[in-house]
Amino acid sequence: MISAGEFRNGITFEYEGNVYQVVEFQHVKPGKGAAFVRTKLKNVINGGVVEKTFRPTDKMPKAHIERKDMEYLYQDGDLFYFMDQETYEQTPLNTSQLGDALKFVKENMIVKILSYKGNVFGVEPPNFVELQVTATEPGFKGDTSTGATKPATLETGAEIAVPLFIDNGDMIRVDTRTGEYMERA
Repeated sequence: MISAGEFRNGITFEYEGNVYQVVEFQHVKPGKGAAFVRTKLKNVINGGVVEKTFRPTDKMPKAHIERKDMEYLYQDGDLFYFMDQETYEQTPLNTSQLGDALKFVKENMIVKILSYKGNVFGVEPPNFVELQVTATEPGFKGDTSTGATKPATLETGAEIAVPLFIDNGDMIRVDTRTGEYMERA
């Protein structure tokens, strides 16, 4: 069991028949009245975000989310196939289970498959990946004084903003949590 007073970002718990992960929390102690915890929670199964307030003494059962390393193999229509690194067993997942998670993942990359009580609900790509730029406009010197960007399409099909000096064929490092360009690889 975990009490609302112990909430931290990333903690998962069961509440009203759903599994939630704490995205944001704030302990509030008003001048009058009892303290409370204001939270922003993400439903880990369907991805919905809700805001709830709890008393610091409210207790909920902690939810254990299993994270397993698997290799992304290939896509076949709406199914994406992943292979367990230990048993070599293949697991097909459909688009609704993955959402936007695979836009920075290419074949043969190791990702974490997230499941709760045996039900897979998501994929967690590595925090940083190296991808090739497949299409971008040429940048011109003198266009700007500082920090200008242009759109670029990566080998996975994702589109991000990159600095003007990046050209077609360049390998770049991308932060998958924010979708931002980090540096040349």
